[in-house]
Amino acid sequence: MSSSRSPLSALITVTVTSVALMLSPAAPSSAADAPPAPHASSRSRAATTLPIVHPVPRSLVHAGDDVSVTRRVVLVSDEDTDAPAAARLREVLEEHGAASIDVVEPDRDATFPEGALTVLLGPASRPDIARVLHRTNAPARPESYALRVTGSKHGPGVVTLAGHDTAGQFYAVQTLRQLLRPSREGAWQIAGVRVDDHPAMALRGTIEGFYGQPWTHKERLDQMAFYGDVKANTYIYAPKDDPYHRSKWRDPYPADKLAELGTLVRKAADNHVHFTFAVSPGESICYSDPADRNALKNKLQALYDLGTRAFSIPLDDISYTRWNCAGDRSVYGEPGSRTAAAAQVDLLNDVQQNFISTHEGARPLQTVPTEYGDLKDTAYKQEIRASLDPTVVVMWTGTDVVPPSITNAQADAASALFGRKVFVWDNYPVNDFGNTSGRLLLAPYAKREAGLSDHLSGIVANPMNQPYASKIAVFGAASFAWNDRAYRADQNWAGAMSYLAGGKRRAADALTVFADLEHLAPTFGSTPWQSQAPRLASRISAFWAAWDHGDRKQALKSMRAYARAITHAPVTIRSGTVQPGFVVDADDWLDATRLWGGATVKMLAALAARECGDKDRAETLAAAARALRDEAKALRTSPGRNTWGEVQPKVGDGVLDTFLAQADARLTGGTWGEGLIP
Repeated sequence: MSSSRSPLSALITVTVTSVALMLSPAAPSSAADAPPAPHASSRSRAATTLPIVHPVPRSLVHAGDDVSVTRRVVLVSDEDTDAPAAARLREVLEEHGAASIDVVEPDRDATFPEGALTVLLGPASRPDIARVLHRTNAPARPESYALRVTGSKHGPGVVTLAGHDTAGQFYAVQTLRQLLRPSREGAWQIAGVRVDDHPAMALRGTIEGFYGQPWTHKERLDQMAFYGDVKANTYIYAPKDDPYHRSKWRDPYPADKLAELGTLVRKAADNHVHFTFAVSPGESICYSDPADRNALKNKLQALYDLGTRAFSIPLDDISYTRWNCAGDRSVYGEPGSRTAAAAQVDLLNDVQQNFISTHEGARPLQTVPTEYGDLKDTAYKQEIRASLDPTVVVMWTGTDVVPPSITNAQADAASALFGRKVFVWDNYPVNDFGNTSGRLLLAPYAKREAGLSDHLSGIVANPMNQPYASKIAVFGAASFAWNDRAYRADQNWAGAMSYLAGGKRRAADALTVFADLEHLAPTFGSTPWQSQAPRLASRISAFWAAWDHGDRKQALKSMRAYARAITHAPVTIRSGTVQPGFVVDADDWLDATRLWGGATVKMLAALAARECGDKDRAETLAAAARALRDEAKALRTSPGRNTWGEVQPKVGDGVLDTFLAQADARLTGGTWGEGLIP
């Protein structure tokens, strides 16, 4: 953002037109109420459909004609304008046709350059913004915003972005980014809408809490920008395999690592993300030892000095049936669930009351209890709810480590057990456990009940070791936490594909085909909570139904087109439009997809040849299909990221491989082509 903030009157040396009338209290409430602008049909078009915005706003309605992004734009801002919001706004406008942006201060008597789009950005209480919003709901909740696009006979239009706070201003810009669409003349226009919006949940984002290779510094920086785009405000730094987070928690971070964390804290702040620093001492801490408590507080202080204001003490995945020191036995008694809870409460209350409460701006302490994934009342939970400081935020993973669903009733039950609204640590799309071996988890965020915002303090998703591939599910989790009652999993899934594809339809379609083949979402049990390749499975079912009813030509035509889409999807995804990090994350699976798709194309050609009576050609094609299948099965993932190491990358397993086996059986068994496929 330019640092120049001169009065507008000093800026204008060309023919100008006053905007005082346009911004006066008597101004119409929307472009629909205003007199028609001259030549409106040539400079803008009335919107016939509402733009698609993710997360879905509380209210988004037509307000009149679209307005054009002009080559010269006037940005009206002052010292209360959020600097990151202004910087992001400049990026958006410049990417969509603005060649110069004049930054000026609010002045009711000022004049604006003729023909320049005017954008007002700042707090809703600012007089010039309040005048434009006088018939629009002004934002009145944390992180809320209002947005209004107004055409006028006095110029090309005014866009008003008003935040209740700085985060609200930033989120208004993130919505504006999704209102841009090309006109018939090729210029970019902003949809003529009015938006009133605020988040449903206070905490929204991710927890980097998986086992295996942690994300790199570069990947984390990218994630912070991504969270800003999707209006997520929370990132919890808790990688299990960072030794300074867990096994070496007493030791200070080395200088180079601390510098990286400082950069990450600043990047998070620039995107209105609360960088939440987690230290997990439970494997070795002596709860009663003042030296250990001081070491823990010193670790937190080092991050506070870098700008961190949110902290977590996770106590998950540890034993609570033994002490780490003899002193704890003397202070708390024999080890067990209740005494462990008493020791943990003692530590957490100390940190909350003697560190968090004494540090300006620090947010309430967060924790993950040792019992985090069920709804059973136990001595441990009884101690937590009776004695833990009520300001401490408690995380809960659902009815299991990986819950197949989360309901309002379950959330209420968990909140009752812990004596406060729980904060959900959602173990999706994390792929660090045995049942995820060889898998990317690319299904949408789903089966979390609408209305959970009334029963939870927030949701953070635990992502995969593959950060870019995780964006599909995180896109959904952030949208759900923002507006759970308007959330539609399939629509949001399509939005995630478009986001990753840079808005390019062909690339988004290829991503959808690929993600369908990586749709299976396991639990710790034998039954997955999301099925594998539902779109492909539906097509295969329709194929065999048509085949067995004699409509074999049409069955082959339809299925062949989809098989080719599978084969070509990796090429399209790698063509440069899709985010490069996603291509790197999915590289092994893209290789496998190309081979499985090729095998399917060959097998369908074999069926077609056999149907035409050419048995020799059918066998040649079937053999080629088997060879491609075997080549796909021989592939192995690179061992670097996941704990499961070198394994076969799974692609449509149980669906695509089954189809090939069924088709092969038709070719080689009995009377040609007869018999329903079970």
